[in-house]
Amino acid sequence: MRFLGARMRVAATLVAAGALIGQVGGCAGQPVEGRARGVGDIDAGTAAGIPVNNDGPSGPKQGVPDATLTVENADNGEMDRLAINALADIYEYWGERMPADFDGQEFEPIKRLASYDSGGKAITLCGQSTADLVNAFYCGADDSIAWDRGVLLPMLNKQFGPMSVVAVLAHEMGHAVQFRLGAKSNISQATPTIVKEQQADCYTGGFFRWVAEGKSKHFDINTGKGLNHVLATMFFIRDPAGLSASKQGAHGLAFDRVFAFQAGFSEGPTRCARMTPDEINSRIVEKEREEEEMENSKNGDVKFTDSRIRDLLGKSLNAAFRDAKAQQPKISYNGAGCASGNSTPPVSFCADQHVVAVDRDEMQKIATAPKRGQEPGVDGAGIGDFAAFAEIASRYSLAIQKSLNAPLEGDKAGLRTACLTGAWAKFAENDRAAANEETLRLAVGDLDEAVAELLQDNSLIAADINGKQVPSGFARVEAFRIGYFEGGKGCTSHFS
Repeated sequence: MRFLGARMRVAATLVAAGALIGQVGGCAGQPVEGRARGVGDIDAGTAAGIPVNNDGPSGPKQGVPDATLTVENADNGEMDRLAINALADIYEYWGERMPADFDGQEFEPIKRLASYDSGGKAITLCGQSTADLVNAFYCGADDSIAWDRGVLLPMLNKQFGPMSVVAVLAHEMGHAVQFRLGAKSNISQATPTIVKEQQADCYTGGFFRWVAEGKSKHFDINTGKGLNHVLATMFFIRDPAGLSASKQGAHGLAFDRVFAFQAGFSEGPTRCARMTPDEINSRIVEKEREEEEMENSKNGDVKFTDSRIRDLLGKSLNAAFRDAKAQQPKISYNGAGCASGNSTPPVSFCADQHVVAVDRDEMQKIATAPKRGQEPGVDGAGIGDFAAFAEIASRYSLAIQKSLNAPLEGDKAGLRTACLTGAWAKFAENDRAAANEETLRLAVGDLDEAVAELLQDNSLIAADINGKQVPSGFARVEAFRIGYFEGGKGCTSHFS
């Protein structure tokens, strides 16, 4: 997040928690297709209808013979075997779905598959040298898919597991599918890059649904931690903060890419083909910003240790929930323990004292952005300031819910809490300071930090007062998204 001063305040009132008792919340926009796909049926224990099973297998199946595909320059090592098995299963998926979903059109295999080592001997692919080319890509010029077995695939495998490699190759196959479908996928030479990339993420989600249903020959994916790790990959491969979706080469922020994946997982390839410039512009987060605003956004994460920032966070939360006419809690930074009742460190809502208690040191760890090459939230790595602020906001929203006599235990309370946290995020994005005042506002990429935190095994953003987390990371992200796009009205409609 970032703080700004000397700005005109615009109307952005949010009646988020008031929505719990039937009031209409501010910031409630008109629904757009897919913004909250089937959210009326959001089940905290499923990923789009498939029960969450954290104990289920996730990764390459054991004892299954490797697939055989012709691959140029392959070394037959672990990464190439992983890639070839993935592509063989992706072939099978599209061999089923393309004729079923697109008027009987048959899927034609890729003409050229190639492997290379970006740190080894260079070869030429798609008219470019592979020297230092840490990438995987589809090239329409010669209908080829290529991957870097030397750096990229091992890095993904180490940080996110083998299914992240499968996801990257499924994404590249998504581009090949677009090339084959053409107008059936609403694709032409003039189509903006962001549309092609969002569709490819969506087609990837459709393939992973097929894997989750047990149809893949070489892979399993459980819809708990396994699917969460795949979604978390989007944080790693997102666009740099500040790259507008209108720019050539834009793929979207993690918040947008996760949505596209979820859309495909929920509704299949035909939903992906309906992603057009108008549809994407209605929901994409990173649009053009004013030059001055973009310059302020480059300041990076604010310092959680700064008492002024903590004060601004409290003011932001108070302002966002003011119209709910509920008792607003005190925020304490002297540890997360409650004198009575359950504590949920690193931040707790102590209901008896009506206090949000924060462990400042532990929260600072979450607020610290990961270093290059670190997986967010793993092995001591942090995520970013907004991840920490969203944790606090979730406990703050529980205080508001308590004042309005909403149940604070169970999965619905967890979903409602995630939704209200998303509604606060939208308020913080729109908030402007009055003359001679400062305000805390979202910076570019903050929503990505929220997604990364929501997918952590110990996140509180979608947890009840006892810290019981909504089992499905898929559902957690959807609930937060509803709050962000629809405000209190959305939280009322789905989680009252």
